[in-house]
Amino acid sequence: MNLYSLFQSRFPADGAKVFLQHARGTTSFGEVEEISGRYAAVLKASGVAKGDRVLVQTPKSPEAVLLYLACLRVGAVFVPLNTAYTISEVAYFVADAEPRVIVTAPEAEASFATRFKSQTCEILTLGARGDGSLIARAKEAKSDASVAPCERDDLAAIVYTSGTTGRSKGAMLTHANLASNALVLHEYWAWEPGDVLLHALPIFHVHGLFVALHCALLNGSSVIFHDRFDTAQIIRDLPGASVMMGVPTFYTRLLEEPRFERRTCRNVRLFISGSAPLLPETFAAFEARTGHRILERYGMTEAGMIASNPYRGERVAGSVGFALPGVSVRVVDAQGAERPRGEVGMLEVAGPNVFAGYWRMPEKTAEAFRPDGYLITGDMAVIAEDGRISIVGRAKDLVISGGLNVYPKEVEDCINAIPGVLESAVIGLPHPDYGEAVTAVIVPQHDAPIDATMIQSRLAGKLAKFKQPKKIFFVSELPRNAMGKVQKNVLRKKYADAYARPHNA
Repeated sequence: MNLYSLFQSRFPADGAKVFLQHARGTTSFGEVEEISGRYAAVLKASGVAKGDRVLVQTPKSPEAVLLYLACLRVGAVFVPLNTAYTISEVAYFVADAEPRVIVTAPEAEASFATRFKSQTCEILTLGARGDGSLIARAKEAKSDASVAPCERDDLAAIVYTSGTTGRSKGAMLTHANLASNALVLHEYWAWEPGDVLLHALPIFHVHGLFVALHCALLNGSSVIFHDRFDTAQIIRDLPGASVMMGVPTFYTRLLEEPRFERRTCRNVRLFISGSAPLLPETFAAFEARTGHRILERYGMTEAGMIASNPYRGERVAGSVGFALPGVSVRVVDAQGAERPRGEVGMLEVAGPNVFAGYWRMPEKTAEAFRPDGYLITGDMAVIAEDGRISIVGRAKDLVISGGLNVYPKEVEDCINAIPGVLESAVIGLPHPDYGEAVTAVIVPQHDAPIDATMIQSRLAGKLAKFKQPKKIFFVSELPRNAMGKVQKNVLRKKYADAYARPHNA
């Protein structure tokens, strides 16, 4: 059941075929086998055995992908970390995961060695240019051709949640979790011989590492591998690709570039969006410009991909499509009773893709599941009569104003439809009378003549009064994490005192 064995079984017979095409050259499938085997030998020489954790915080590079594959080969547990984390933040993950090996960038080696010298682990380095001690040792090592035998429930990775509502939790993903999800997506999105993937996502996250690269590996596909999203470089390379996966920000940036046109996409058969909601306006504008309807899908760290618009069939803006084959979904009320189709409730999911629990947090694991095994996603959703799913927001983002529930996405959709609005985020802020007040933070289009009075007048006839924002703030951009999700917790903190009574009131 080792996931690497599954990939290996799909590698092209011609080992010279290019897997990664990158700024420093190419990496063939034959080199994947050879070099990941060398990295595996280095890990073993550093004391890594099956089940040991390898914690990795390195820049995106072809070598970092091969390091992940080497961890699979050894049967080690891959622990990727956001490259933006400070060393103080990394210290929490080191203490929690207790890795046998830490891999960091060469420039961070001294600070890591000082901070973690008391830990029983070895520190290796890997840089963006393919430099570092891991590479130096690998050049001297003999490639280890073995692949550790694994069971379905053996851990392949621990991916930490962002921790915006408390301590970060390590989601334990098994070889079977990742394999089942990859096989379903490969079929559902109709991967074809000769497909080429354009990859500009981070690889410390489920989207870039597991969803995108796993599909390419299963298909024996070549990947045009960018270290980051650069609009000009993406436009240059898109004609050579047939599949692109991205976050909504990728698509809005492309639409801002006049050189991005239908001809740029002449060989692309599929654009996929995820990790954050895709605005219907972006969906429509992209179709008008390119003729392509973006395929939006939905997932989470704890379950990989859960739902997707169909490859063949109607792709509906504002919907994440249908539950993937083998995945069961339902919507429930606060007590866990299933709600009728068409009504809002908490989305829950079950299936072979659902994680094994949170690392060393049995109480948090118990809280995450219903007694019958369904995972509580934390997302509020509606399931239509035909099974199509629409996400209306995070449960934690629900605004309860004067005892009435307000779903931010409904308000955001109305605001975003107003001419002159680029995007918006609706949050609840403490209010002395209402408990919470609906508040909008809006990014206007460049030089658009809009103000709070105009926004409020446009909403007056479209939303019930209790749903209308009591205050509106304008900003140049919304705070986002590395995957493009709006960080509403940052906005709530920034505007926390917006409704505070004067001291003499």
